[in-house]
Amino acid sequence: MRFIQAVSLMFYLACLPQAIAAASSLAITGGVFEYTVQPSDFLIKIGARFGVPAVTLSRDNDLAYEGLLMPGQKLVIDNRHIVPGLLEEGLLINLPQRMLYYFRGWELVAAYPVGLGKSSWPTPTGEFIVTNKAVNKAWRVPKSIQEEMRREGQLVKTEVPPGPDNPLGKHWLGLSLTSIGIHGTIAPASIYHFQSHGCIRLHPDNVEDLFAQIDLGMAGSIIYSPLLLTELGGRIFIEVHPDIYSQVDVSLAALKQLAQDAMLSDRIDWLRAAEVLMLKDGVARDVTFFIPEPLDER
Repeated sequence: MRFIQAVSLMFYLACLPQAIAAASSLAITGGVFEYTVQPSDFLIKIGARFGVPAVTLSRDNDLAYEGLLMPGQKLVIDNRHIVPGLLEEGLLINLPQRMLYYFRGWELVAAYPVGLGKSSWPTPTGEFIVTNKAVNKAWRVPKSIQEEMRREGQLVKTEVPPGPDNPLGKHWLGLSLTSIGIHGTIAPASIYHFQSHGCIRLHPDNVEDLFAQIDLGMAGSIIYSPLLLTELGGRIFIEVHPDIYSQVDVSLAALKQLAQDAMLSDRIDWLRAAEVLMLKDGVARDVTFFIPEPLDER
């Protein structure tokens, strides 16, 4: 599934650094829509599919976080995300945002939520190229993960063949970064979480779609930007995520500097912005300062 909003991108990052405290852009992907709960749905599963934290879904719909959902129940889902940059061709992954963006001919083609490395085993930042593609790849378990299995009292495996128990899923895109790949998963609810050993997980439908479009040698970049800002259609949006790997400053001072650099400071409702910053709910939120119309005294 793709959730793309057509946009005209004018912001260009000619050289994407490995870690960026904040980023400004002119594009938003996703939208606000109604979703009908399906049998076996729960908030974490829905959030993983659409790229929204489950706690944000519960708050936006006034639901108990651990409450049961009923088939047929209607939820409002807001999965708008600020696109952190623009590439002529290739992949851009923003770690705190847990989003992968695919560009072709300077246009955003697809945006997908991803699952990433846990805080004790973070996904690295940096430039990469796609070095190999495989369908039904056996998982050769790295020695470091074998050691983790041993420490945790699990059965130590050296290789997992293709099939329903293979955590790589069906599709694999190997990257030039050491031991890192983009792949599917047999646990779709783990998407949009930090649970992997550094690899980048996509929903099986999404990775199948992406796999068909990616050529060997395609370049990409993994960045770290938990604080994003954009202006679109005269409105100001910010998006804030937790600093999951404890790498940068996510503060009101950092946001004010970002707004100042974009020359948008005087158009932001700073009380609303401070609330969005505190919640860090991972969705692009409107923080435009509203100036009321003068009263007609006639």
